[in-house]
Amino acid sequence: MADVDTKSTDAAQYSASSHDDEENLQISSGRDWTPEEEARAKKKLDLIIMPLLTLGFFCLQLDRGNIANAITDSFMEDVGVTQNEFNVGQQMLSLGIVLFEIPSNMILYRVGPGKWLTLQLFLFGIVSTFQAFQSSYGAFIATRFLLGLTECGFIPGGLWTLSTWYTRKETAKRVMFFYFGNQFGQASSKLLAYGILHMRGVADRAGWFWLFIIMGGFTIFSGFILGFCLPDSFRNPCPSFLPGVRLFTPRELHILQTRVLQDDPMKGRKKRHIKLDAFKRAFADWRLWCHVLITLCNNGPQRAFDTYSPSIVRSFGFGTLTSNAMASVGLFLQLPVSFTFSYISDRFNKRGETVIAGFFCHLLGYIFNRSFTELGDLRGIRYFGVVWTQTFGTFSHPLNIAWMSLTCEDSEVRALAMAMVIMGANIAGIYGAQIFREEDKPFYRRGFTINIAVLASGLALGIIRYVYDVVRKRRNPRQEDQPLEGQTVHPRKDGDIDEKASNESSSGVKRSPLPKPTK
Repeated sequence: MADVDTKSTDAAQYSASSHDDEENLQISSGRDWTPEEEARAKKKLDLIIMPLLTLGFFCLQLDRGNIANAITDSFMEDVGVTQNEFNVGQQMLSLGIVLFEIPSNMILYRVGPGKWLTLQLFLFGIVSTFQAFQSSYGAFIATRFLLGLTECGFIPGGLWTLSTWYTRKETAKRVMFFYFGNQFGQASSKLLAYGILHMRGVADRAGWFWLFIIMGGFTIFSGFILGFCLPDSFRNPCPSFLPGVRLFTPRELHILQTRVLQDDPMKGRKKRHIKLDAFKRAFADWRLWCHVLITLCNNGPQRAFDTYSPSIVRSFGFGTLTSNAMASVGLFLQLPVSFTFSYISDRFNKRGETVIAGFFCHLLGYIFNRSFTELGDLRGIRYFGVVWTQTFGTFSHPLNIAWMSLTCEDSEVRALAMAMVIMGANIAGIYGAQIFREEDKPFYRRGFTINIAVLASGLALGIIRYVYDVVRKRRNPRQEDQPLEGQTVHPRKDGDIDEKASNESSSGVKRSPLPKPTK
């Protein structure tokens, strides 16, 4: 009876601390479930949420990256575009993402991730499919812009979904798994293209025609899977196409929701507005801008190289279709390497060190490629440079995001910082699309030199950012970064959690401390 009264009082205090711009979920202070019940509920959540979000990211990368495989099958000649005009189309893709990123996130916030992510899969699947029918430069520009417009909110929507269903300690590993969908999509698209492009001549169509039809159709089919299986939120734990079907029992939902709110009570508050003070704090923090610039330096060269890697391999003297398959080797190798770096970053809290190491290996790849252009016909050595660059090209970006989130002092600043860095990643695609120019092929000596200079600048920024953290911690060794959603919670040396921070609301109303779980 006393426990019930305590929970009621606690919930009332939590509700009383609400503001006019917040919608609150009630939170109970106790843990009225066994560890076995929690493990079963979390396992069920993993089996539902993780495969679906990863499938969506996989489809996004298939549809975004299949154009790189199409250009090895005479796509430019068939459509009637030059390489420089093709680069403009790639810029339009990134421009569509940048322009509509914030509006997409606003829609996500209003309608919920289940409905919006499902709709996005249908939209960019349809656009990707209809790329098969383009026959002019104007149509090419329009479809690339529309693809960017329809894809713009899926990645932040997926990250936001993970942060709402999992505790802070659990989210980091799920984010890593989510990004494996992107990396596996990059690798698989080139390997799948090797088989699909053999369909050239079927129904008197080019191989790239079937590439867009099959991959776009798979994305639309995956949209139905998300529509029937992806729950929306704690407030509406039902799939979009089955609004009356709850995928979790009331008991499972209670466990999953309460554990998340006890870990971070602010997740129970759905803010309708982000205050102006949060914008000031986010935009005035030079460290956040440093992370945005690191993203700009990493993603521009990576986007450019990923687009032209099959063509570069083909220039070594390999066959058209074989080049697509060979261009997937480094991307498959990236999966275990990325997992290793992510594990070290999360397990040992080596955020800056892993970003710097990944950046250095990425930079080394372009040094290899630039140097190997002077080796003439030694295509085996030149191919090694391509594989190395692909292996280390992508994962510094999610590692940088994890490092950046430790800098954010609250959820509002973190939300703005995420928007800044994701927009930075897509702005990088705008300038990156023009690095490899027609007049520079087939060796792309100028392109590789530009990439070396850009990545060297990003590496210098990463080192400056890391040295600042080291100096600050040495001056104040008791000060620790406060991990937020997506980061591992590192306990204090005495093993206690800061009860004052966790039991006091933003309005100053103190809440009764959470009872320590009994053994």
